[in-house]
Amino acid sequence: MGAIIIRGPLAVGKTTVGRMLADHLGGRYVSFDTILDENGLDQAEEGGGIPLDSFLRGNALAIAQVRDALDAGVTVVFDGCFYHLGQLEGLISALPNGADVFTLRAPLEICISRDRGRELSYGVDAAAAVHAMVSQFDYGTCIDTDGKTAEQVVAEIRKTISENAQGDCDGD
Repeated sequence: MGAIIIRGPLAVGKTTVGRMLADHLGGRYVSFDTILDENGLDQAEEGGGIPLDSFLRGNALAIAQVRDALDAGVTVVFDGCFYHLGQLEGLISALPNGADVFTLRAPLEICISRDRGRELSYGVDAAAAVHAMVSQFDYGTCIDTDGKTAEQVVAEIRKTISENAQGDCDGD
């Protein structure tokens, strides 16, 4: 199947959905937050988020981690905010067969509420900033997560993949 990219704002459910999807598909899960954190690439610039260069370095590290899996035909599910179009397109172009991209959406208030319920909360300002950056562009198939369980979102993604549909965000 190749690669699947789950993108969206902070606290929209990317990690839960990404892990669950990888499990359902017998694939491998990769968290960009973890890659950035473990490699000291998670330092945000004032008012501008994490710089594109850090994400591009994260792309190279992610590809190195999963090259063997991709070559063996294992599905790899990446999750991250992907608020820089250059990072997203750079990752897709570095993947042997491209990727199916899913943009998860939820209203800012929902993301803030979900973030507050986490053990490690990033706070209202971070949630708002990331939400604004991610919302600057849509990519792939958009899924509104508001009022849906993670299981419902995964089922929607699996249905889209199995139908080999070319989704777009304009139908909302």
